[in-house]
Amino acid sequence: METQNLLVDIKDGVALLTINRPTVLNALHTSVIAELQKTFEALNADQAVKVIVMTGSGEKAFVAGADIAEMAVMNSQQAHEFARTGQKLVNFIGTMPKPAIAAVNGFALGGGMELALACDFIYASENAKMGLPEVTLGIMPGFGGSQKFGRLLGRSRANELIFTGKMLSAVEAKEWGIVNAVFPAGELVAKALETAGRIAGNGLLGVAHAKEAVRRGLDMAEADGMDYESVLFASLFASRDQKEGMQAFVEKRKANFTGS
Repeated sequence: METQNLLVDIKDGVALLTINRPTVLNALHTSVIAELQKTFEALNADQAVKVIVMTGSGEKAFVAGADIAEMAVMNSQQAHEFARTGQKLVNFIGTMPKPAIAAVNGFALGGGMELALACDFIYASENAKMGLPEVTLGIMPGFGGSQKFGRLLGRSRANELIFTGKMLSAVEAKEWGIVNAVFPAGELVAKALETAGRIAGNGLLGVAHAKEAVRRGLDMAEADGMDYESVLFASLFASRDQKEGMQAFVEKRKANFTGS
């Protein structure tokens, strides 16, 4: 599966999606966002895919941001439509049942940072730089960055990063809780694929329900989140995967999950 600006390689249940515009640091033009939307929808519907790893082409950038040349000539109505298009993409990534890992291999700024935050967690290379520098252009985050950072970091830290437009190094991003792990550039994608492979070997329904429980639970009171978790937990006991997983454990063999 390939498009004009994306490369997709699927192996052993893991899809590696590469944004392939290295000459412009993989910037998010409207056409790229549309391709990403279509591709994520296709991968989510593909039964052969259990986990998605997203990275950028080249050694400099994951996604350096939205395409400033395109944004520079937008009026307010066009900017609103652009923001909603980007938000639709990040919302789909965050709410689809299949997990997504961002392998940030360089600059992840503005829309690139927001795209990485849409994934379920982030691995970064040692040379990665991250942030939401929109205020340095006279605007603000538009693809959900203010909401994602606010929930992830808390108000004060989110405000500091957004108001200053500061870029964080990979190590700083890990210290702030934005990044799960930092690897040498040459090892990043392999490490992300290794983790994705481990996830792909688990029950897909269980992973999907766990993703939903964490996502929805963050917007609930803890007691309500516990109730919701118990409902999702119980629903899995009507699945074939639950029967297979527990029988495999008893029989001391590897489970053969089917996602049903």
